[in-house]
Amino acid sequence: MRAARCHAYGPPRSLCVEDLPTPRPGPGEVRIRVAAASVNFPDALLVANRYQIPVPPPFTPGSDFAGTVVEQGPGVREPAIGVAVYGSVFTGAYAEEVVAPAAGLQEVPAGVDPGEAAAFPTVYATAYDAVRTTAALEAGQTLVVLGAAGGVGSAAVQIGKQLGARVVACVSSEPKLAVARSLGADDGVVYGVEPLKERLKELTAGGADAVIDPVGGRFAEEALRATRYGGRFVVVGFASGDIPRIALNLVLLKGLVVKGYEIASFLTHECDAAARNRRELREHLATGRLRPYVGARYPLERAAEALARVAERRAHGKIVIEP
Repeated sequence: MRAARCHAYGPPRSLCVEDLPTPRPGPGEVRIRVAAASVNFPDALLVANRYQIPVPPPFTPGSDFAGTVVEQGPGVREPAIGVAVYGSVFTGAYAEEVVAPAAGLQEVPAGVDPGEAAAFPTVYATAYDAVRTTAALEAGQTLVVLGAAGGVGSAAVQIGKQLGARVVACVSSEPKLAVARSLGADDGVVYGVEPLKERLKELTAGGADAVIDPVGGRFAEEALRATRYGGRFVVVGFASGDIPRIALNLVLLKGLVVKGYEIASFLTHECDAAARNRRELREHLATGRLRPYVGARYPLERAAEALARVAERRAHGKIVIEP
């Protein structure tokens, strides 16, 4: 089978595609013929050796995938051979085939194409947990989403609307704002074109109830200053590469709640909420209430280009690789 490989830590464009032996499933595992693999920002961090859990080269990047079960390992009865599934592994999805634990797979709902299914697991779980639980967003409240045209951001826009909130999207360009509006954003701000803090206060009638920030960087503090008294600011990541330092007097004077969301910690410490959220997400995908926006699709031979596009924050919605 063919797979994209990282032979030495470096930039996304250092990936190459080569032939590897067909992987064999062990006990409790299945082998899946990959129809689509989602490109996530942490994939670039792993390739650059900047992720919190290092993976020694050589390895195949990619976590989220969708495809068809072609072989069952010992002890596996479900999913059956021939069933279309989606799921996640830590690495290995940028390939024609991948082995994954059978227990973690979900059947692809009717009407959902493989690219959409592959784009769903990590970013929608992240956004749903962050918006639904960590930010405790309620219907009628106002949600501000930074990086609203990226993977987590675009999911957060849709989820905020699904929960009955008014959503304000913050993006770096007019085309990205158009994407966020197409996903349901009620209004938006383009960084650098308009003063973020002042504009957000205007659009939220004095302050947002909650902010979701997967970007970090210099606009994080401006968004925090645009929250109402008692608002919630949720830190999801630092796609900009810049970890901001917030003056704590703002937290004091505004009575703010600043919380962090990280998926592994959430699954460990909020297991009941995580289980509920995953059930709700599966229902939203199956009914069409949530559907990933796939902005571009690349063949496996262009995996390095696809990963570079995400790492350089040039993606609109989700990018998928289709072997």
